Amino acid sequence: MGFVVVATALAVLALITQAGVLALQRAYPRQGRRVEVKGACLNVLDTGPRDTSTPPIVMIHGASSNLRTMRLPLGDMLAKTRRVILVDRPGHGWSPRQHLEDSTPAIQARMIDEALEKLGVARAVIVVHSWAGALGARMALDYPRRVAGLVMLAPVAYPWRGGVGRYTEIITTPVIGPLLAYTITLPLGYFLTEAGARKVFLPQTMPDGFVENTATPLLLRPRAFLANARDLVTLKAAVREQAPRYAEISAPVVVIAGDADKTVWPDIHSRPFAATVPHARLLILPDVGHMVQNAAPELVIREIDAMMGRLAPRESYPKPPRRA
Repeated sequence: MGFVVVATALAVLALITQAGVLALQRAYPRQGRRVEVKGACLNVLDTGPRDTSTPPIVMIHGASSNLRTMRLPLGDMLAKTRRVILVDRPGHGWSPRQHLEDSTPAIQARMIDEALEKLGVARAVIVVHSWAGALGARMALDYPRRVAGLVMLAPVAYPWRGGVGRYTEIITTPVIGPLLAYTITLPLGYFLTEAGARKVFLPQTMPDGFVENTATPLLLRPRAFLANARDLVTLKAAVREQAPRYAEISAPVVVIAGDADKTVWPDIHSRPFAATVPHARLLILPDVGHMVQNAAPELVIREIDAMMGRLAPRESYPKPPRRA
């Protein structure tokens, strides 16, 4: 009898989850267009004026989010005067990836580099946040000709003590993880998402409507939740492997972090990274937490503009391919 009750409850939760997925995708439709790459179909939002004399700005979000977290407010502000390309990382937002195992910065950097090639982007200033700090560093290492400059906001760059949370680790285990993701994660997460987002903003206050405006609940879809968990669980080993190469980065780099960040500690990540990379500039913002792009968007824009100003004008930033 007990087994029947549990099985029935799981079946009901699975139906609720599937209905929830459909509701979320209607509530938060795609922003952007598809770009097919090996192993994924990336969702890319290409906005702002085209200026072929300077490289575009490519913005890449961190964990548990999607491109809208980089669009509001920073991306929209930059797009008033610059070409801005926002990317849903593979497995996130509206970018499905074929294999959950494609979770490392190296693999995702290869996918994004391929997408930029298809968009006709020869060089770009890459702006990354949090988890994507490791990805931005990997792009600068593996695809230096693509990276004209790198702006890192509260970046992950090195291994850290501890794990990534017990539930996240359980979600990556065979059988049990998918069972949870396809039954209880969405109904439970619906009630916990806003509180979790508020915690990441501390000591700043989360803007009103942030969760809705950034389509954060898209994370609760089973495949997105599984992909995000895999990204988090495999990140420590990935940065351990690539960190010895950081001194090879030749692109100009600006690292901006808050000294009150309790999500990605600047003493573990930002300070040693900036001390290792040859052409790196470090800004530590007092009393600022993890969401640097929301706490100080004008400062970030000034740093991006300053970097763009130092880049020599080129004829090699081609116009994007004509769209059908």
